[in-house]
Amino acid sequence: QVQLVESGGGSVQAGGSLRLSCAASGYTSSYYMGWFRQAPGKEREGVAVIDNDGGTTYSDSVKGRFAISKDNAKNTLYLQMNSLKPEDTAMYYCATGFEGGWVLKPGYTYWGQGTQVTVSS
Repeated sequence: QVQLVESGGGSVQAGGSLRLSCAASGYTSSYYMGWFRQAPGKEREGVAVIDNDGGTTYSDSVKGRFAISKDNAKNTLYLQMNSLKPEDTAMYYCATGFEGGWVLKPGYTYWGQGTQVTVSS
């Protein structure tokens, strides 16, 4: 049973930073792990994905501001978010168990419960 638990969300002013964490347990040998977000009334969208070789993929909206990383010893995924904007406000989810297709599309089997990020102007 794969379990993903996110933490680190909160409220911050525009221009601020947050670091999200996702602790993984159970079957965690999936090649890809990623961060997704969903704002009220919008579809879930991919933010950043990392593969087992350390390769990363970012959405255009966060490129240069966010950084995804992984600590394999701790089975923990991170998302460092800098220069936050009000449009980054959303529930952020980590995911693993890639099912195929484009890595930034939400085609993953396992999801965490999410952590809320709110950015005020």
